[in-house]
Parts: sequence; C-alpha cells; structure tokens
Amino acid sequence: MMNYLTPKKLVKWLGLWPPYFFSGISVKEINPEFTRITSQLKQHFYSTNYVGTHFGGSLYSMCDPFYMFILLEHLSKDHIVWDQSAQIEFVRPGNGTVTATFEIPINEIEKIREQALNNFKVTPTFETTVVDSKGQVVAKIKKGLYVRRKDAKQRFGQKT
Repeated sequence: MMNYLTPKKLVKWLGLWPPYFFSGISVKEINPEFTRITSQLKQHFYSTNYVGTHFGGSLYSMCDPFYMFILLEHLSKDHIVWDQSAQIEFVRPGNGTVTATFEIPINEIEKIREQALNNFKVTPTFETTVVDSKGQVVAKIKKGLYVRRKDAKQRFGQKT
C-alpha cells in the first residue's frame, strides 16, 4: 500500500484523516513543485477550548508533518527522513481560521541532499508561523528533522 501512497498523495488526502477532519484542519494549498504547503485550522464549537480559543494541540497538529512530507517527496528514494524535534511558542490566542505555510526551496533541498552525501546524518531545522485572518502571529513553530542516506551505515562503516 505504501508504494502508491506517496507523500504528495498523502498530503492531498490528509484532511480526511479523522484527527484532522474532526479538528477542522485541512491542506489549503500545495505548489506544483511540492516545496510549499499551506494548512489551515477552522474554529468550530467542538474544537474550541474552555477560554474560547483554538486548542494548543490543534495549533501544533496543523504544523506537524509538512516539512517531513516535503523532504520525503524529494529525497525518499535514497534517504530516511524523520521528525526529530519540535517546539511551539504561543504568541497570542488563536480565533477563527488560522493558517501556516511550510516551504523548503529546491536549492535548500539539494543542499540537504549534498550534506547527507558527505555526512552520516543531517539535522536541519525549519521555522514557520501560524497566523490568523488579520495576519497576526498566533504561534511560532520550529521543527527539527533527521535526514540520512539509506546507505549511510555502509558508506561510513557503522554497524547496523
């Protein structure tokens, strides 16, 4: 099943995954190169916390997988890509529809590919913001990823 469920196809259908669907999270836009993805979180009565704003977990969840999916789409043939760390800073209460955009330019993807060729692993960090409909920052997100060539253990003489 995983052979025909590529990261690109998975992201297109992610809004139907129950945790996203029932939280009001959806993918709003994907550019043709699959280097930029925008997600959104709509506020509903059933996804609002006690004080009337978005749940912090939902704000993070709308940001969780997208940097990994971008790198997987471009590197997965020869590389292992995992989420390694995450940090969220809540800046102001989130209300209404909020969005976040995740982008890794092609030249940065190629730089990661080259670094993974010359090093056992690469651990890039990416940052984005969650903004409300007025463009005000609701949260700041940092995601750390782990990237390694599938043949790195053989190439660098490490035991399995």
